[in-house]
Amino acid sequence: MVTIKQFYFNELRECTYILSDESKECIIVDPGMSTEREKERVEKYIAENELKPIKIVLTHGHFDHVMGCAWTVKSYNVPVLIHKADKAMLSHASQTCAMFGLKIEAPPAQTTDLEPGKYLTFGNTKLQVLSTPGHTYGSVCLYSPNENFCLTGDTLFAGSCGRTDLPEGNNVEMCNSLTKIIATTIKPECEIYSGHGPKTTMAEELAHNPYLRPETWIGYED
Repeated sequence: MVTIKQFYFNELRECTYILSDESKECIIVDPGMSTEREKERVEKYIAENELKPIKIVLTHGHFDHVMGCAWTVKSYNVPVLIHKADKAMLSHASQTCAMFGLKIEAPPAQTTDLEPGKYLTFGNTKLQVLSTPGHTYGSVCLYSPNENFCLTGDTLFAGSCGRTDLPEGNNVEMCNSLTKIIATTIKPECEIYSGHGPKTTMAEELAHNPYLRPETWIGYED
């Protein structure tokens, strides 16, 4: 059984997740820690639960999701996995951060490609990698069909979806990606863990999220 630990980090209140199972192996998803206190919280959780980090997984390349990437690599000697379409974003994360008056250590240039349609594994756990562009070219979601949860990054939020007005955004692709999430997760009780904000379920989002209603997207076609 997978244990999901959620942290809120940095000035943008980004959600970092540590996923572990009975093997004690774990992955760190979107390490956004930006202060020494935030790094200490991660260290303490991993140490107290006797976990072994084996991978960093990025749902996309925006700076608020990678602020702790360099520190995590140095601390745990683990590889960074990201969709190839977002790899270039890591090379200018520091400059983008500076535009917001923030400072980070540059994320590692060496990464491993996340392959949509394939499974990401740790311990006894398999997560399906879903390509969900719209917020960025290489946005992905991580779905567990066995345990019925999905990490949606900045694609789907409780009551909303990711913005598409940034250079890498696209309205039509976002619509298609939200449709894919609905079709893939299937069960309404599927738990949704997003890149910002609280946990939710597909049932809650289908009932109340306006961005999951087809009429919302009328006029968004290219």
